[in-house]
Amino acid sequence: MATSQSTKEAIWLRKLLGDVGCVQVDATTIMCDNQGCIALAKNPTHHSRTKHIDVQHHFIREKLESSEISLRYCPTEDMVADVLTKALAKERHHRLAKAMGLRERNYSQSGSVGV
Repeated sequence: MATSQSTKEAIWLRKLLGDVGCVQVDATTIMCDNQGCIALAKNPTHHSRTKHIDVQHHFIREKLESSEISLRYCPTEDMVADVLTKALAKERHHRLAKAMGLRERNYSQSGSVGV
């Protein structure tokens, strides 16, 4: 499950930044496009009725309860990370790259980078 991996990475980065003197007080927000995952992580009563729950869901719930992370829903079409992980249509690629803060380079006809 991607949210579990993202949570592990967020915890690792929080510890690394803490080691270099940049302590993060607020929870790290993880954007997730899976509403079912968010519901399972936030609703412990739902967990007790779900037989197939595994360690990953409990790990995420534990980090939510300790306020190390927070989960926020982001629709799939607005998921900025997709620009790094998926082949996208040109229009969506440009929109997500712009949302990430990247900008297009201007190329001259000779192929060298324009200034």
